[in-house]
Amino acid sequence: MALHGLKPLRHPRAWLALWWLAVVLVFVACLVPARELPSVPRGFDKIEHFLAFFLLAASAVQLYATRRALWCAALGLVGLGVAIELAQFAFTASRSMDPRDVLADALGVAAGFAIALTPLRDLLLRIEARLFPK
Repeated sequence: MALHGLKPLRHPRAWLALWWLAVVLVFVACLVPARELPSVPRGFDKIEHFLAFFLLAASAVQLYATRRALWCAALGLVGLGVAIELAQFAFTASRSMDPRDVLADALGVAAGFAIALTPLRDLLLRIEARLFPK
């Protein structure tokens, strides 16, 4: 795993692996057949998309230090949202492609990356320092 552009975390590979696991879980969850999911009120899935991509983006802010790495993660997450919709169209019979899901994903990414402009951008560094003192 390339560690370029990461913050000076004490366990960068572990945190990066957890983030990638979350990315994969979101992808897989979005391809689960609709009949196996709990029913939600109409439009609530947009909130789910927003929250999932907000959490992925906010987590990326905790990991990546450089502007370039953050932009790559942001664009990658938006690309993931598009890929999910294309995969739903191509590989599932019970899920449908919805451009509004991509919009919700992109808004979640933007909101998550806005954390980079706040003191919360280094929350993981502070947590890690308390969990694993030198």
